[in-house]
Amino acid sequence: ILHGLATYGVAGHAILKSCCDYDAARLKSLSVRFSAPVYPGETIRTEIWKTGNKVQYRARVLERDLVVLSHGVAELA
Repeated sequence: ILHGLATYGVAGHAILKSCCDYDAARLKSLSVRFSAPVYPGETIRTEIWKTGNKVQYRARVLERDLVVLSHGVAELA
């Protein structure tokens, strides 16, 4: 089983890349609910919705069509 923090890191990287242009100073906070395990070799897709200075997100495992991180919120500076 892939450790939950590794999945959290994948989602955080996706937010930094797509919403912050890799500027970590722009990311004020990051929260999420761990909803299911991820197994080695599975593909994680982070789905992001930007609303003002907040970003809502979730992560889905494509092979099982299962949400593994849900209710994610990131606050941007």
